[in-house]
Amino acid sequence: MTKLSNKICIVIPCYNEVKELKNKVYDNFIVKKTDTFICFVDDGSSDGTYEELQMLEKRYPTKVIAYKNSKNLGKAETVRNGINYVCKNYNFEQVGYLDADLATSLEEFYTLTDFVKGEITFVFGSRIMKIGSTIERKLSRFFIGRFIATLISKILGLKVYDTQCGCKIFTKELAEQIFIKPFVSRWLFDVEIFNRILVLYGKEKALTKMLEIPLIRWVDQGDSKVKTSYFFQLWLDLYKINKICKLSAKTQ
Repeated sequence: MTKLSNKICIVIPCYNEVKELKNKVYDNFIVKKTDTFICFVDDGSSDGTYEELQMLEKRYPTKVIAYKNSKNLGKAETVRNGINYVCKNYNFEQVGYLDADLATSLEEFYTLTDFVKGEITFVFGSRIMKIGSTIERKLSRFFIGRFIATLISKILGLKVYDTQCGCKIFTKELAEQIFIKPFVSRWLFDVEIFNRILVLYGKEKALTKMLEIPLIRWVDQGDSKVKTSYFFQLWLDLYKINKICKLSAKTQ
């Protein structure tokens, strides 16, 4: 296992992200944060994303890992592959994932790592609009998102506002257990993560292990990587996940 002086690892799934990678936001963060390294996982991009990631790795060999899927697998398996890869090959204390468009900033992700301590092994950002925060979402996405979030809360039997925000942090030990098995859904895998944590700890204990933190800033970056046709698949995924959750509840 490679020894690094960093305590935090951020896994970032990438699909055709050359534009984001060229804007130097990542460079600025990497230079400033000495105890963080980033594993970028290319998911079969066609725009030269992996080549750009390799150059980033070359510039910061102790801070950046460029990993590549054998083919396009979707966000769920891209995140899972990245987390499993770093858990197997690197030493760190915390690992999480973040969307490449940085709707949640790298700096805010880093701030949230402070909450992973004591009994808390899982922290996730939440897009709650409140005084002092900047949460910018298209109105259509907001309403669809809230409807789906309500269904998900019912499926999980858990009072959680936002399971789908792409900013989640785990202790390494928890991540090693949660990301072992493939996910059913390419995009709704966050729901499966919550269910796996509930199964692992038991619901009562799980509630003492997780913490939902309202984000200070989250800005919708526009183009979604989710195809419009997924809207129909989404309901099938929810059905499958619902079955998994019900089966899990019976075995607890």
